[in-house]
Amino acid sequence: MKNKRIYRSIKLLPLILAIFIFTGLSAQEEFPARPVPPRLVNDFAGVLTPQSRAYLENKLDGFNQKTSTQIAIVTVKSLSGYDKADYAVKLAEKWGIGQKGKNNGILILVKPKTAAERGEVFVAIGYGLEGVVPDIVARQTIIANEFLPAFKEGDYFTGLEHGTNVLMSLTAGEYTADQYVKQANKGKGGIGGLGIIIFFFVMIVIFSRSRSQYRSIGSSPGFWGSLFLMNMLGGGGRGGSWDDFSGGGGGSSGGDFGGFGGGSFGGGGAGGSW
Repeated sequence: MKNKRIYRSIKLLPLILAIFIFTGLSAQEEFPARPVPPRLVNDFAGVLTPQSRAYLENKLDGFNQKTSTQIAIVTVKSLSGYDKADYAVKLAEKWGIGQKGKNNGILILVKPKTAAERGEVFVAIGYGLEGVVPDIVARQTIIANEFLPAFKEGDYFTGLEHGTNVLMSLTAGEYTADQYVKQANKGKGGIGGLGIIIFFFVMIVIFSRSRSQYRSIGSSPGFWGSLFLMNMLGGGGRGGSWDDFSGGGGGSSGGDFGGFGGGSFGGGGAGGSW
């Protein structure tokens, strides 16, 4: 009886080994392997041009050399059934983004929108940066203001450019999360109080001139100039200089990225869909 059990166990051994091998291969397929040579921008979904990839790589590599903070971008065609947050954190841990001990890595994960599936984005924040990039700021402001507007238009480069600029500025201490939120919310008030005053002033001028029998309102240069001014006031200033903030800038010269340092992630971050 005992010999039969041993025989059955030996007989099942190849099947057990096959299951382990298959499981390991499936896990490797679900999560891309760490890039060789190492790169900070990994466009597995093919949504960036070679020039855009090179620009972002150069910018993030320069920032890494200057601050040791590693901001990585990964685009994938599928999340393989995972929730975007789980996928991003598992991938960031697998690659070891950030420096060991400092845990100062950030992963920007993007799954582009297709005809069959909605688009997904998640920014995973390393342990050491959760204080300077709180989840609520990442979700309500960085995701909503920087990434999603461009992604909804299919412009992945612009979304990544704006988002990385803000993340670089926050982690470098150029301004705090509270300052960023206040600055970002300035553009949400439409034309605001000053715009309303200008609007009514323009309307008074228009009606006054019409009563004075002007040939056409449209011929008044002040009318079109005022409309242009109102449009500028209502634009919110996205993508500009952020008044007293520079917004991170781009194009700093970096050399070859040396590789990830073994940083850890605790699940901090935020995401969105479109």
